[in-house]
Amino acid sequence: MSDQQRDQQSQQRQTGFAALKEHVLANKLETTQWVSRVLTIYFALGYVLPFLYGNSVNAYYKVLMANAATSAIRLHQRLPPFTLSRAYLQQTMLEDSFHYLLFSLIFLYVYPLLVIILPVILFSLLHSTSYSLTLLDTLGQNSWWGARLLISVVEFQTRNILRLAACSEILIMPITVLLVFFGKAGIMTPLVYYQFLVMRYSSRRNPYTRNMFYEFRLVAENFANGASTPPVLRKGLHAAIGFISRLAPPTVVQPQQQGQ
Repeated sequence: MSDQQRDQQSQQRQTGFAALKEHVLANKLETTQWVSRVLTIYFALGYVLPFLYGNSVNAYYKVLMANAATSAIRLHQRLPPFTLSRAYLQQTMLEDSFHYLLFSLIFLYVYPLLVIILPVILFSLLHSTSYSLTLLDTLGQNSWWGARLLISVVEFQTRNILRLAACSEILIMPITVLLVFFGKAGIMTPLVYYQFLVMRYSSRRNPYTRNMFYEFRLVAENFANGASTPPVLRKGLHAAIGFISRLAPPTVVQPQQQGQ
């Protein structure tokens, strides 16, 4: 029997709850992230379905706190040892996990709305299902087939989930402005969120926000150039498109990956 065959048999035997416990102890940070993402989804359900948690507003803000914990752990994994330097700060700001740590801090004291936590929920769903499959494989290939089916559905919809998350990121911007006028958010909220949106637009790992801006621009331009569009509206749309385009930072095209 070859060494490779013995290794394969050894891996096949190392399944079950003992193997799961060993995996958790060997991958504490990854498991902690998975737990925080699952809690994010649980608190989100508690916000939408108050009978699951009791206090929907409390559940809403716990979504943001759980997401902040996830982002902080992920940021710790991606960054080198801390140094007090401009280069380290710039590297930190490039990380998607930093973007969503900032996101949680921005909305921690803002009036609760489902659309605000929607991208958080979507990212948590996407990444928690991915690691759930790893945990299920540790238990055994035939364990929890129902959960495996749900995971496969989520993975099949990965692109649509990332597009929806990017779309919600963009739509939150005008919502923050409206919240200021209604006294539900501070005047700094849209200003800081704009910086978040700039970072998402420039993301190295997740181009979906940038792509959705481009798609929105195409839709707006097609509508503005339509024969039935009133001249006043056409002029206003072109002015808005030009203004938003000037705000867009320069970017370098990167391979597509799942961000956060």
